[in-house]
Amino acid sequence: MTGIHPGFRPLFDGSGIDGGLYTDITRDAQRAPWLLNDTVATWSAFGLALFAALMLTGWWRARRSDSPMMARALATPLVVAVVYGVDVVLKSLVREERPCRSLPGSFTLEACPAPHDWSFPSNHAVIAFAAATALWLVDRRLGAVAVTAAVAMAASRVWVGVHYPHDVAAGALMGIALAVPLTVGATRATPWVERAREGRLRPFLLTAA
Repeated sequence: MTGIHPGFRPLFDGSGIDGGLYTDITRDAQRAPWLLNDTVATWSAFGLALFAALMLTGWWRARRSDSPMMARALATPLVVAVVYGVDVVLKSLVREERPCRSLPGSFTLEACPAPHDWSFPSNHAVIAFAAATALWLVDRRLGAVAVTAAVAMAASRVWVGVHYPHDVAAGALMGIALAVPLTVGATRATPWVERAREGRLRPFLLTAA
């Protein structure tokens, strides 16, 4: 037997929500200058590395901040990991087919993801907005950069043709909604940070002075 197990078939077709908008956007991409498309495609593929760099910078800058802020900075990667884990579970439950598979003749700037690599919500948008939200709660300047980058990341995923607009919108809302309480809750680790700042980890954590 060569058929796909029913449990792994798509459950949800999002084309009825904003398939027309997706088609309009990807048609614009098809007519856009190659330099713009190459830039967007490169950002879409590798831009998440910027958020890792921003989280590292957030930790470094928090070395001069108070212990609650350092606790948030240290928790930022964990917050992103937890939110991503929730996203993976949700994707497996919704099982929305990618627009580049659901809509015949779709134009994409990168290869359409393999079957069973579900579309809703967008992993990239979830990660980007979770990181941006956590960073905003640590350092407003870094947060502003991260928010701008997150918007660009979400938009790029539609532009390259691998997500519907509602996929990235849901990913953004999910990233924000989960990252806020998780990051704020990380301040509970403040006593641990204060103790660590008095021990061998002090060079990595320093003090609030």
